[in-house]
Amino acid sequence: MYAILDKRLGRLARDPATRELLRASLIGLEKESLRVTPDGGISPSAHPRVLGSPLTHPYITTDYSEAMPELITPPFADVSQALDFLRDLQKFVYDRLAPEFLWATSMPCVLYGAESIPIADYGPSNAGMMKTVYRRGLGYRYGKVMQVIAGVHFNFSFSDDFWDQFRAHEEAVAPRRDFVDAAYMAQVRNLQRVGWLVPYLFGASPAVCKSFLDGKSTHLEVFDDTTYYLPNATSLRMGDIGYQNSREQGVGIKADYDSLDAYIAGLACAIETPSPVWEKIGVVVDGEYRQLNANILQIENEYYSTVRLKQLLDRLEKPTLALKQRGVRYLELRSLDVNASHPLGIDLQQLRFLEALMLFCLLLGSPPVSAGERSEIDANLLGTAHRGRDPEFRLGRDDKGHSLATLALEILGAMEGICGLLDDAKGGGEYLASLRAQRAAVQDPDLTPSARMLAEMRERGEGFHVHARRKSEEHGEFFRHLEPDPERTRELEAEAEQSLVRQAEIEAQDTGSFADFLAAYSAQR
Repeated sequence: MYAILDKRLGRLARDPATRELLRASLIGLEKESLRVTPDGGISPSAHPRVLGSPLTHPYITTDYSEAMPELITPPFADVSQALDFLRDLQKFVYDRLAPEFLWATSMPCVLYGAESIPIADYGPSNAGMMKTVYRRGLGYRYGKVMQVIAGVHFNFSFSDDFWDQFRAHEEAVAPRRDFVDAAYMAQVRNLQRVGWLVPYLFGASPAVCKSFLDGKSTHLEVFDDTTYYLPNATSLRMGDIGYQNSREQGVGIKADYDSLDAYIAGLACAIETPSPVWEKIGVVVDGEYRQLNANILQIENEYYSTVRLKQLLDRLEKPTLALKQRGVRYLELRSLDVNASHPLGIDLQQLRFLEALMLFCLLLGSPPVSAGERSEIDANLLGTAHRGRDPEFRLGRDDKGHSLATLALEILGAMEGICGLLDDAKGGGEYLASLRAQRAAVQDPDLTPSARMLAEMRERGEGFHVHARRKSEEHGEFFRHLEPDPERTRELEAEAEQSLVRQAEIEAQDTGSFADFLAAYSAQR
């Protein structure tokens, strides 16, 4: 695999067009948060109308809960621009939240049972009802508490001109779209192979409030009277207490990433195949929709994976249909915890590394994933989430055990040329600097965010809730003292108003019953 990497990297480095083409890659961010009340509990109130309509606003929506704003940046050619937009979004939201504030960690705050979590409401239109009923179904299927774990998503795409250059370098004979789709699939397979590196380097959820488990038995250890943890955990969010599609329960799937056609076929089968387990819930009970349907997946988004293949949707188009008709547009990396040490939830150094990782995973050789390797990928991710900083922990590769540090340093070493190429294209030396910081965190696990969080909790005598609340309040102060960008504020105010108008138009134009609407949506081929 590394021989192929070196060959491809050498061709890119020698091509004078590479610098400009790498500068044209697009990066976007999505950040989920919880709105909490002054006592640190999840907010029972509706999504603030002053923020606009979560159904139609392009940048400020909600995830599972009314109390869970999701902030979405447009794609930018530089990660710093995406980070600036995310900062301005959070500033805009913070200025309209008082006395509430946003929770600073991935794992949720003090919970008072599932009934304390308000499901997101998108209005009475058929499109809005579909989004709400889908979330209601998630609650019935997996539990509402599981759905309020927050994360940061990193969206990435190469430019069309880059794909033309890369295709020419590969001397490909396949049609352009087939080549691009196959290359993205190869990139995804590699992102899964090395995916354990993301929670190790950036995992920031080694502990959780006891209220999250609501009295259920657990393998987690007791940190104090209020907190469970694992001493070498990196990301409990990515562990077995997080939201998963479990095949073992007979209700999940494993997507096939060997080709785009296979990936689409697997998801299409899951959204069309009834599940006896979900049928027990019922679809319409006492006149209320409990879920969109009783199939293995209600819709494609229910399939949880660390990386998603994405295409821009034409209104209410099925994601699988969009992929089938127009191919892959970008990738969404979903395994990032919210960085509790940074007010924005993620920092520039992390983003520089992730951009380099995307190029690394494209250039690296990427054979199909065997059944055995699929098991290794899953075990490596779960093991790193639970025990990633344990020096005795071993990762699986080629049916052999390897220390995490050995494999991580091997990968980081192989990324050096890529970071140098990106520094050459974009200047500043920030990519190699980020690589050095990640290497230091591998050599000294105490430098990882998860270790630093636990160390700070011990030093201050704080349980998870007290620690997370203090961080949340600090971040709130940061945003309240941050000077707003007047032009961005006017833009977001106008967008909020226009989004309410768009929602009203959708509701006024609605015709037909919700049942007919769902039938038409499901019939898309």
